[in-house]
Amino acid sequence: MRILGIDPGLDITGYGIIEESQPQPIVIEAGVIKTSHKEPLAKRLDIIYSQISELIDNHKPDICAVEKLYSHYKHPMTAILMGHVRGVVLSCCSQKDIEIIGYPAKTAKRAITGNGNASKVQVQSFINKLLNLKEAERPVDVTDALALCLTHSYHTKKSKDMVRV
Repeated sequence: MRILGIDPGLDITGYGIIEESQPQPIVIEAGVIKTSHKEPLAKRLDIIYSQISELIDNHKPDICAVEKLYSHYKHPMTAILMGHVRGVVLSCCSQKDIEIIGYPAKTAKRAITGNGNASKVQVQSFINKLLNLKEAERPVDVTDALALCLTHSYHTKKSKDMVRV
């Protein structure tokens, strides 16, 4: 199974694609989609859509794990902008018949580190170790996206191992 993970953001959208494998998943590709605040919102969203579409066409993921929308009362505009990006990602995946599942950030943090309140740096460190990635400088948006991939992988393995009575 190939899993596309997306950490949606208007300035930087992190993505990662893993393929489930034994003994551990393999990173197929990971990176960021950057947009400039100098561009109009519609243009920025179009850039994100186009690049996500290209990723899907090139790597044929089976499912997309995307971060669920989170809103802090002190920063409502951040949630609104993230919602725009998330909507573009969902639309793109839907048009390409890619199944979509959302995970709250805390769920991903807990799946990777055991602590739902872990910092982005802690998640990054665990992801580097879990996926045998060199400690290269990479934005936390990338490791957050890979964390979503692994979260989905872990959750699907758990549900397969469960015995229904």
